[in-house]
Amino acid sequence: MQLQDIVPWGRSFEEYRDMFLLTDADLQKKILGCGDGPASFNAVLTKAGGSVVSADPVYRFTVEQIRSRVREVHPEIMTEVSKNHGDYVWESIRDVEHLGHVRMEAMELFFDDYEEGKQAGRYVDASLPELLFEDNTFDLALCSHYLFLYSEHVNLEEHILSMKELCRVADEVRVYPLVTLEGKRSPYLDPIVSELKNDGLDVSFHKAKYRFQKGAEEMLVAK
Repeated sequence: MQLQDIVPWGRSFEEYRDMFLLTDADLQKKILGCGDGPASFNAVLTKAGGSVVSADPVYRFTVEQIRSRVREVHPEIMTEVSKNHGDYVWESIRDVEHLGHVRMEAMELFFDDYEEGKQAGRYVDASLPELLFEDNTFDLALCSHYLFLYSEHVNLEEHILSMKELCRVADEVRVYPLVTLEGKRSPYLDPIVSELKNDGLDVSFHKAKYRFQKGAEEMLVAK
């Protein structure tokens, strides 16, 4: 992975809670955040006494390298969101300016925590479909804005392997969103659900509290 090939963009603790319907009891569990990037979920939950490990290949870079790349992509992202304003639900996030504020505030919390968290083993350079954790290391694995969203970039086989890997390392897996970048239901959902059920897993869909990308209303749960 080259730094110039990635678009680091972090979401807030509050967004994670609403995307994944996280209860107070959930937040007491041993959690894996897969593909977290520069999100603030790890930093905020750790400060509150929680147990969380974030896995993402971006963590091979230094805090200054990630911060510099965020500065580069920030105006590009804001421009793209402005051009596609109608693809989003402007409620909790009021407008494009507010979006930029929410994201940068979350990422600053990540930057402040990153070096300490990396030394503590909370930020791990790893990527699907192969994680270096033992079976059932975690109670709960969360995957935000990677699987299904990037169906045009990540093929079906990689999706299946990734879902099975998440189910291997955690007792329960939650994935959000289930639509592509175009806001359409991922064509990989049905075959993946069939694969997981064939493996004996219980698979269900739940309406998320989080609303931003139009059509992104559901979360998948496998356990």
